[in-house]
Amino acid sequence: MAARVAGVVGAGYTRRAAPARGAGFWRAMADSIVVLAGGVGAARFLEGLVQVVAPERVTAIVNTGDDAEFWGLHVSPDLDIVTYTLAGLVDPVQGWGLRGDTFAVLEQIGRYDRETWFRLGDRDLALAIHRTDLLRRGVPLSQITDQARRALGVRVRLLPMTDQPVATRIRTPDGWLPFQEYFVKRRQQDEVLEIAFAGVEQATPAPGVIEALEQAGAILLAPSNPLVSLGPILAVPGIRAALRAASAPRVAVSPIVGGAALKGPADRMLRSLGHEVSPVGVARLYQDFLHYMVLDELDVVLVPGLRALGLEVVVAPTIMRGAGEKRELARRVLAAAGVVR
Repeated sequence: MAARVAGVVGAGYTRRAAPARGAGFWRAMADSIVVLAGGVGAARFLEGLVQVVAPERVTAIVNTGDDAEFWGLHVSPDLDIVTYTLAGLVDPVQGWGLRGDTFAVLEQIGRYDRETWFRLGDRDLALAIHRTDLLRRGVPLSQITDQARRALGVRVRLLPMTDQPVATRIRTPDGWLPFQEYFVKRRQQDEVLEIAFAGVEQATPAPGVIEALEQAGAILLAPSNPLVSLGPILAVPGIRAALRAASAPRVAVSPIVGGAALKGPADRMLRSLGHEVSPVGVARLYQDFLHYMVLDELDVVLVPGLRALGLEVVVAPTIMRGAGEKRELARRVLAAAGVVR
């Protein structure tokens, strides 16, 4: 079975009021910060976040709908991107993979008529081999992820959204495609007619996910694709309800700036599925639990539309070109959540 995305997710819900900034509001300064994270955009946002607060205060709940098997190896692209970025190992140009990696194995396996469109570097393969071996021994993904991030010196707590397999699938005019075939092999060129998360109805949140949301002092939605990066996380039974019930302020950063996605196909996906391609369209997807929306200065004209949804609005530079921009965006987001002044 697969949960399917069509129309506006969250329509018909009544949004909770934002927490009042009365006595004790700044208690959030001592609480944990939870981030719902996809791939490259989320990893860059987390880089800024750990410049503003101690990494040990941060828990990232990461999408695993992109997970796939290549040559018998279990690959978790978003978990790997976040892990490598926070470890200071990521390729800074691509935003994925390991800096300075080589591709001798990929070149050699291609000689055996195996497909090589998904580029895994030689050192990148080590984590895939390690993860696959432990999964086959019955070790859950959450434990493997925690062990790997500790081994690489990552102090942010990383949680996969679930330990069960969930596979994002994309319906195109040519039929249903596994996500990585749509995204990497076919380079996101197909029109997206529908999105499904195969297996999500049977999934449960990974250990620690619900507790992190319940105990958070702030919950942040990274500037990730709302449909295929954060959408799978929100589709796991129990997570969206936990967000609605959480006492912490919930703040989302729009991945759409000036009517376009900064990276990836989010804008085209939103348009083809009938959503407004703007921070307003993104906010509607989170409307049932969101308090604050952060949008770029280029979109300041959209502030009234966001306020009409009952949201508080923060206008800030959201394009993260370097360490300074990442840090300042994180600071503005945390200020909205009441974590820093």
